[in-house]
Amino acid sequence: MLLAGLPAPSHEAAAAVRERDAQLTKPPGSLGRLEEIVEFLAAWQGKGKPEINRPLVAVFAGNHGVVAQGVSAFPPEVTRQMLENFTNGGAAINQLCKSFGLGLKVFELALEHPTRDFTVEPAMTEAEAAATLAYGMEAIDDGVDLLAPGEMGIGNTTAAAAIYAALYGGPASLWTGRGTGVDDTGLARKTAAIDAALALHGPHLSDPLEILRRLGGREIAGLMGAILAARRARVPVVLDGYVACAAAALLHALNEDAIAHCLAGHVSAEGAHAEVLRRLGKKPLLDLGMRLGEGSGAALAVGVIKAALACHRDMATFASAGVSGAG
Repeated sequence: MLLAGLPAPSHEAAAAVRERDAQLTKPPGSLGRLEEIVEFLAAWQGKGKPEINRPLVAVFAGNHGVVAQGVSAFPPEVTRQMLENFTNGGAAINQLCKSFGLGLKVFELALEHPTRDFTVEPAMTEAEAAATLAYGMEAIDDGVDLLAPGEMGIGNTTAAAAIYAALYGGPASLWTGRGTGVDDTGLARKTAAIDAALALHGPHLSDPLEILRRLGGREIAGLMGAILAARRARVPVVLDGYVACAAAALLHALNEDAIAHCLAGHVSAEGAHAEVLRRLGKKPLLDLGMRLGEGSGAALAVGVIKAALACHRDMATFASAGVSGAG
């Protein structure tokens, strides 16, 4: 089983970071969470001197049959059009990656074959879900040392909300937001579609993998694979927003330890993302009212993470700077 025998954090590497941190020209603890971030990187990379040389934003893109229920303000062809925008460097994620020196790879997942409408049948077959999860595991190149997984897919906030409702219970309205900006009528359609799916698939929703195939999307399956592969390779992960965290939530439901190598990059303005993060035990680095997806919130958070590492790596020590330490 891929969730068995997962690598553990290195306490020795984290201790080495704390030892150096105590020598830096600042009061102990004065950089707050920046200090915690470097310990986190060290523990999961297994290095007393952690590095960020090849950070990657990996965007998985898929289309959703549930769009037929009028759950999105945009048609499904926008998914492909946005991928072309990524290729041409015109999207928000392109600018963020340029600003912070991040690589960007986009993975198109059978856009011409949307998942099925989950209000009438499972979104994917077992084979489709398993193959896409496996593809996500193979998508990350060797040498990547920090992963920010993102997504693109018209209709995917509906899939994510359905996943959360299935995992955590409560009415669909508790988990459903406006996604691409649907009006009140569109929001009602979105909520009704999720309620219908929960009623149809209810007897099968005790298994997180069944939740994935019945209610999820290809990009969510791909994200699950990428996050899991990163853990097995000791690559820390920065989670993006509402949809990306649906993949993390499914892994967490399978094995709570499966996402211990993940930081929450930001809290999204979409739906009940703050409640999702609370259930996952993740405190977000940023809260900027964003709900774009694309890995955008995670990319911004990587900028903070790189700054944290630079402070730890390049600050002078009290001895090297000739500064008196605390008495």
